[in-house]
Amino acid sequence: MPDDKPHKILFPGTFDPITKGHSDLIERARLLFDEVVVAVATKAGKQPMFSQDERVDLVREVTKSMSGVSVVRLDGLLVKLVREHKACAILRGLRAVSDFEYEFQMASMNRHLDPRVETVFLTPSEHYTFTSASLIREIATLGGDISAFVDPKVMVAIRNRVGR
Repeated sequence: MPDDKPHKILFPGTFDPITKGHSDLIERARLLFDEVVVAVATKAGKQPMFSQDERVDLVREVTKSMSGVSVVRLDGLLVKLVREHKACAILRGLRAVSDFEYEFQMASMNRHLDPRVETVFLTPSEHYTFTSASLIREIATLGGDISAFVDPKVMVAIRNRVGR
């Protein structure tokens, strides 16, 4: 691949918790971009399993061996953070057709707020298409095995949180 790839993409999400599906998207985005900035957002209107600081720490732990990946907090408007980090685009994952409508609306709104901001959609690797953080939280809360879906350090944090 030529060295003229775009410099930086921002990957926002709540990452509650970060999953192997998220990690897959980050690694694949690194093949296309020089840097991936993972932006850990607050979880407005919902009670997260982990605080934003805990989620930032878990994402940093999972991505620490990935070159060209940094982790930041997202506390405000996404397009503002994109500009602050001089990213050329926003990365979003599409697991299923049902994700598309919401993601399309968000991409359109972000472009309305800043016409220079593009959104790049990646589909997950086949074995992660059904993986979602909310399903993983539910399985863990009910005592199920989540080892196939999260990094071992994330699994320990979840087990400690749910008391299993």
